[in-house]
Amino acid sequence: MRDGEKALWAEHAGPLRGLKVLDLSQVIAGPFAGNLFADFGAHVIKVEQPGPGDAVRMMGPFAHGHSLRWPSLNRNKKAISLDLRHPAARPVVERLVAWADAVLESFRPGTLEKWGYGPEALRQVNPRIVLIRISGYGQTGPYRDKAGYGTPATAFSGYTYIQGFPDRPPLNPPISLADMVAGLLGVIGGLMALYHRDALGGPPQDVDLGLYEAMFRLLDALPAEHVATGKVRERQGNELAGSSPAGIYQTKDGKWVVLVCSTERPFRRLAEAMGRGDMIGHPKFATNLDRVQNRPEVEAIVSEWLGRHTYTEAQVICDAAGVPMNLVNSIADIMADPQFRARENIVTVDHPDLGRFAMPGVIPRFSETPGKVLHVGPKQGEHNRAILQDVLGMSQEEMAMLEQSGALSAKERTGGEDRAEAAG
Repeated sequence: MRDGEKALWAEHAGPLRGLKVLDLSQVIAGPFAGNLFADFGAHVIKVEQPGPGDAVRMMGPFAHGHSLRWPSLNRNKKAISLDLRHPAARPVVERLVAWADAVLESFRPGTLEKWGYGPEALRQVNPRIVLIRISGYGQTGPYRDKAGYGTPATAFSGYTYIQGFPDRPPLNPPISLADMVAGLLGVIGGLMALYHRDALGGPPQDVDLGLYEAMFRLLDALPAEHVATGKVRERQGNELAGSSPAGIYQTKDGKWVVLVCSTERPFRRLAEAMGRGDMIGHPKFATNLDRVQNRPEVEAIVSEWLGRHTYTEAQVICDAAGVPMNLVNSIADIMADPQFRARENIVTVDHPDLGRFAMPGVIPRFSETPGKVLHVGPKQGEHNRAILQDVLGMSQEEMAMLEQSGALSAKERTGGEDRAEAAG
């Protein structure tokens, strides 16, 4: 490793320190996977197209003209602005691939191949490369060429169909859920492939994941339920299909809480806490199956009891009894909560334009090699010189030729600035 490369990642720490990931992905799922690698010490180089850069730079929410997604989604990465489609960029891409342990991409299937960077081409440059591919519908199947966006993919997965109330339309998740879940599974898959390669001596391989598959995997028992019973799970509002009591309830002071007792021990504790010891062993309530079959009566009893107590009163009673209940937190509640502070679930780092910037902390926590947040997502092309010269050993003359060709941005840019010199 060159001295310049060591210096570039000198502060990176965690169990993945030294792992090299070339992040060619864009928008949310792939960048989130790269974010997770970087959080735990991996040396991640993010490649963006000159000109517009990653589209997430212009995705809301915004503050003072800056995307508030970009700084967290691409934190801890080093950034280079290089046009993958430009012939002059090919030698640079090949040197980056030779440097990397893994390549991460999230283009529509066939795009990398069209540009000359398919799996076979990459392994001609680096026979050990692991390729992590996240797309809307995967690299195979009749829908592989469909535009892959998280919300439509979530609908396709079956997840959206069961969200909401039975008398109202289905509900889309209010966050980029499919992308974030796919990012998590992409990292897991990548680490499995790297383990298989490095620890077991197996061949390098491709990790292929569709956004819809990530969400479908969360449905868990629905396929079994449908095949075994013929049932089509419908929208059930706040009910948890397999448990009772389980739902969202309102307290005397208007707070919303979630309470769930899916096994016998917490239900017995709840019955005693409510002063309803008569429910324990009663034929209607003796088991979870009995309670599910008599859900309206169970829910009415719990709802009435919570409605007679303020949130604080109910929480004290439930915590003392060991009953799982919690406030439905808003982000304002979260920011003030001592548990989130104690676990460092929210961290603040310096942003060059917005000052102190809050974002989710690094999880999970490691006792010996914890990850950390070092900096927000970089400016576009911020590390062009450091990567090309200090990591790849290119000369200033080679840099200048790349810039003149249009394959490399000639200056650093932020997400809120005008961008010139877009490649063709």
